[in-house]
Amino acid sequence: MVDPRLIKAVDDLIRRHARPGHVPLIAIAGAQGSGKSTLAAEAAQALSCATLSLDDVYLTKAERADLAVRAHPLLAVRGPPGTHDLDLLDRVLTRLRSAAPGDRTPLPAFDKRADDRRPETDWPVFEGRPRAVLFEGWCLGATPQGPAELAASINDLERDDDSDAAWRGAINRSLASGYARLFATFDALLFLKAPGFDRVLDWRAEQEAGLTGAPVPAARRAELSRFIQVFERLTRHMLAGGVAADIVVELDEDRGIRHIRDHGGA
Repeated sequence: MVDPRLIKAVDDLIRRHARPGHVPLIAIAGAQGSGKSTLAAEAAQALSCATLSLDDVYLTKAERADLAVRAHPLLAVRGPPGTHDLDLLDRVLTRLRSAAPGDRTPLPAFDKRADDRRPETDWPVFEGRPRAVLFEGWCLGATPQGPAELAASINDLERDDDSDAAWRGAINRSLASGYARLFATFDALLFLKAPGFDRVLDWRAEQEAGLTGAPVPAARRAELSRFIQVFERLTRHMLAGGVAADIVVELDEDRGIRHIRDHGGA
């Protein structure tokens, strides 16, 4: 169950940006396992909002395979900026925010087991006009890094597979262009701030254990440790302040609230 203070924080942001004819777009960002999806889902239900996840607008498997050939092999791996279909996302967000009370808006859905987008016939449908759109994703609001920050590898993945910094450079360029334009459309952003990147692996393993009903085996934990290296650079950057947030929720080791910092409140 989500802490009621988080629901209130989302409601405060909606109220702050509400005006006649305008559907606020509220972003919720946070590292893997921080609880952003759960918060978005429960807040949407409690506050009569639509919710959409960045994870559901990945490029298709075929599109990422083509991108890997044209740009860098690591771009076949879903996750970082550059691996999402921003045109699809823009169309869906525009349709949601302009919906009339009787409209039906199909919402993209991604099958992570198949590593591919679900067919449109399987997409969920939002009915009506939402009070607001809650959009959650791990890297929302992240700011680009400077050349000096990009130069040095920070983990085995970067050292082994991106020794020339081409992959992280491509991610950074995407972040500074299409993603920056997306972030500029947000009315506000709430950031769930983990106590540190080292906790992200534990949270990701707990997340998977909750889905399977069994502890994560050591071999699978090692796979997860390798996988989250894809997200490590930007996650650490955001935890160090590289995110444009209106509300920062500082979390403890168990995802409890340590402190809520509201940068836009009265």
